[in-house]
Amino acid sequence: MPSTEIPGTEAPRTRLRWWTELPLILLVYACYSAGRLLARGNVETAVDHGLAILRVEKALHLNAEHPLNRLFTREAWLGVPADFWYASLHYLVTPAVLIWLFRSRAVRYRAARTWLMTSTFIGLIGFTLLPTCPPRLLAAGHGFVDTMAQYSSYGWWGGEASAPRGLGGMTNQYAAMPSLHVGWALWCGIVLWRFGGNRATKALALAYPLLTTVVVMGTANHYFLDAVAGAAVMGVGLLLTPFVTRCADRLRARTAVTLGAARGTRGSIVSGGCQTSTGERIPRQRESHIAGGAGGGEPDASPADAGEGAPAAAR
Repeated sequence: MPSTEIPGTEAPRTRLRWWTELPLILLVYACYSAGRLLARGNVETAVDHGLAILRVEKALHLNAEHPLNRLFTREAWLGVPADFWYASLHYLVTPAVLIWLFRSRAVRYRAARTWLMTSTFIGLIGFTLLPTCPPRLLAAGHGFVDTMAQYSSYGWWGGEASAPRGLGGMTNQYAAMPSLHVGWALWCGIVLWRFGGNRATKALALAYPLLTTVVVMGTANHYFLDAVAGAAVMGVGLLLTPFVTRCADRLRARTAVTLGAARGTRGSIVSGGCQTSTGERIPRQRESHIAGGAGGGEPDASPADAGEGAPAAAR
């Protein structure tokens, strides 16, 4: 895997805190999950899109799904681990890489996190515009077997989806294009390759996205072109990361200015319309100080002001 520089990896102006990062990531993932669920398209349209992808792959001799799916269906020692891989690892590895990057490469974290989130939202647009039936949901005549249904007794997922048993109806099963399983795995691989410090880490960086691509096809959850689209989505997200980062910085700066102006306006009010200037504790404090210091000390009282019995000032 080539050394890929993530745009916008300069040191952040303010130190990021986990108690602000965690709610942000959870919010983005909640929006993604909700949007993915709401973006359910017409089933007939989704099936048509899936068959069109399959025809294109056969024409280009890219149809690796059938042999892989037959292998995983026939060999349980391959199919069961592959189902666990598909159902679990993207929930575990992606957050683990984020946490590792946050703790050990804080300067790089913000750009990598922005890249991941931007690509995820692009993928959500793909689900909305191109609902696609995965191979496992095509008619049996097309030659695919749903390995997650076949091996459902081995895992915590139900036979209808990779979601926990009983929650299959809460997922959009026609969101095969693009494959964000592959996209997120590619993100993890590039981050580990770029910032990992040893050969084991680099080997994991190569193996994880490649094996994930094999798994999504062998379990009949995605077509090969879904995996290609997942990688393309990550590429577009990488290109957009500097732009998104600048927009976020501008929004943060404008918010800070607005809040600062609001605090300054509230803090300058003393009472009844009296206001203080910078450095004052009471109204007109600076004016009195400047007037008093203009003559080098306290102003002398004139004889008329001092009274009739007061001695005249020495000359």
